[in-house]
Amino acid sequence: MPRPEALFLHGVAVGVMTYGFISLRTLPMDGWIRAQKGGHFQFLTIQGLAVAWFTMVLNLGCDLLPSFAALRAVKRASLMMALPLTFVISAVYWSLLLFFPSLILQRQLPGLSEPSSSSTLPALARIPLDIDFSLHLAPVVTLLADFVFFEKKYTKKQVQIGSPLAVLACGTWYACWVEYCASYNHTFPYPFLTENPFNIRVGIYIFVSFLAWSCFRLMNALHP
Repeated sequence: MPRPEALFLHGVAVGVMTYGFISLRTLPMDGWIRAQKGGHFQFLTIQGLAVAWFTMVLNLGCDLLPSFAALRAVKRASLMMALPLTFVISAVYWSLLLFFPSLILQRQLPGLSEPSSSSTLPALARIPLDIDFSLHLAPVVTLLADFVFFEKKYTKKQVQIGSPLAVLACGTWYACWVEYCASYNHTFPYPFLTENPFNIRVGIYIFVSFLAWSCFRLMNALHP
């Protein structure tokens, strides 16, 4: 018998994240982004959203088929990747958005912004709050709630071996992917990457990966 509260959380999470992704087409910058190499999947946010969405779909499967051990094992592995990834995405995004928005938000394209005779830079391309929450807050909040209320903590071996490998795989993949896309687009999806040389970007990739791993260890240690 599925737990109704778990089924509700997982169903709502899938719905909210699906809404956020579909709503990308309503943004003024959507056409320009989709025309680039990698499209929206240049953004770590969207890759994190995809992993979080997949994890929640697996959760729904586990809710409906609680005796399916293999499905649960896959879900636990997916959660190990999704939880630190979405936590770091949310932490970095909201911190920069509040204090240094020009480092995280692209500027509006001249043809998409209001005509002006001013010589100032185009305005930052901000996202409507409902879409912003769906992309940058809902994934980590729902995954964290799922982990705390419906999951057991990971074992010491899983934390010491599994989580570093998962973070290393995710970090290496994204670093290679975003550099590859930028070699075609001549710009990065995030200004803080565009404005820094390669060696600094490598440092950013390493730091963010280490932060993700540390956050996962902390969340697992604090699990009741």
